[in-house]
Amino acid sequence: MIHARDVSVLRRGRALLADVSVDVRPGSFTALVGPNGAGKTTLMRLLSGDLAPDRGDVSLHGRSLKQWAASDLARVRAVLPQQSDLAFGFTPLEVVALGRLPHGESQPTSRRIAAAALEEVGMAEHAERSWLTLSGGERQRVQLARVLAQLHGVDDGLLFLDEPTNHLDLTHQVATLRTVRERVDRGLTAVAVLHDLTLASRVADHVVLLQEGRMRASGAPEQVLTPERLQAVYGVVIDALADGRGGHVLVPR
Repeated sequence: MIHARDVSVLRRGRALLADVSVDVRPGSFTALVGPNGAGKTTLMRLLSGDLAPDRGDVSLHGRSLKQWAASDLARVRAVLPQQSDLAFGFTPLEVVALGRLPHGESQPTSRRIAAAALEEVGMAEHAERSWLTLSGGERQRVQLARVLAQLHGVDDGLLFLDEPTNHLDLTHQVATLRTVRERVDRGLTAVAVLHDLTLASRVADHVVLLQEGRMRASGAPEQVLTPERLQAVYGVVIDALADGRGGHVLVPR
């Protein structure tokens, strides 16, 4: 579905990304992991079409993203950034309904889909509050509902999430990734920047490990997130402790 070939991003003589190639399969959950400054957000922006590479190319459905009109792209992919600030007192329902603008439908239809998305993320009871009164975690959940609403009814939808568990407590971190995983199991394709390696190993089908703008490993979580490789990339000793369910919890020693 998405193919990035030898993409590089250069800024002031420094490579934020250098010769990275990634394939994102339809109906999969891909986690982008690595230390701060590794290039995770830059790669996600390239894959989503928000940033053009200085070298290489990214294609969607066999067509370069350079050839996609912004309006067409907005109907098939949605992006949840790290931070989403609004200066006005919109209600959560109004914010989520903004995700339906690319589809050009009636207001009642948009509001119905938005209400269902708020229900999905556990924010339905706050639908008529002011955005300005919401906590950081509540705002993040509303924005998640917005991108889910944007992809409602899109069979081959692409969801990009940059640190989607930012500002969330443990309960809502797990709930957020479970919601995305359920959407993927129903046909959505997701790419997420994640810092929690244990959560990444549990929800992702594919993991891309980055360090200093270069890809250090790519593959299934159990192949990529090994203690030896993580120690080499993060510079700390990692223990993989059995969680009693056939998986592992990755813990710095």
